[in-house]
Amino acid sequence: MKKGLFITFEGLDGSGKTTQIKLLNNYLKSKGFDVVTTIEPGGTEIGQKIRKILLDKGNLDISPKAETFLFLASRAELVSKIIVPALMEGKIVLCDRFFDSTVVYQGTARGLGEKQILDMSLWAAGGIVPDITFLLSVKVSRGKKRMDTASKKRDRIELEKDNFKEKIYRGYLNIARKNKDRFAVINGEKNIESIFEEIKSKVSEYLEKKK
Repeated sequence: MKKGLFITFEGLDGSGKTTQIKLLNNYLKSKGFDVVTTIEPGGTEIGQKIRKILLDKGNLDISPKAETFLFLASRAELVSKIIVPALMEGKIVLCDRFFDSTVVYQGTARGLGEKQILDMSLWAAGGIVPDITFLLSVKVSRGKKRMDTASKKRDRIELEKDNFKEKIYRGYLNIARKNKDRFAVINGEKNIESIFEEIKSKVSEYLEKKK
């Protein structure tokens, strides 16, 4: 079904995903590619409403299962309204988080079970799997320091304790080991330019093979 290219970015908050997506978006557009950038949760009108619920600090007591279903609802809408149509038109889709986030955050860190959450996530995504997933790997302390430096107001998930984030850090590395054909693990503690060179090289190589 897919004609385009689907690239996702994963990592802890403060790993630099947003910066790298912007750089890759600009680079690909400069090369003449039609690019769509989006985010999870969010990306659609309904998705943005769900995002507000999920990130609202007033909802600290939301249950892990309710949290999971909200992420899945946002994803189902995003895939249906944005991702699949763009891929069918041959566009390159760059997504800030996708189902790997749910597997790690809810399956691993919340303890709901990785396999069950993966199965549910694939169902919600209509079986869509990224072509390339970049994991920007940074230690919890480094991500926290970057967030502090940015002076950004913390959302509900960013306020989680360090032991929760440590589970996420280890969970991501575990998933990447199991999916080496799709994952590209990058040291997110390097400088922005070095990280982008690695990303650019990987994407260019993939596009060359696709010709």
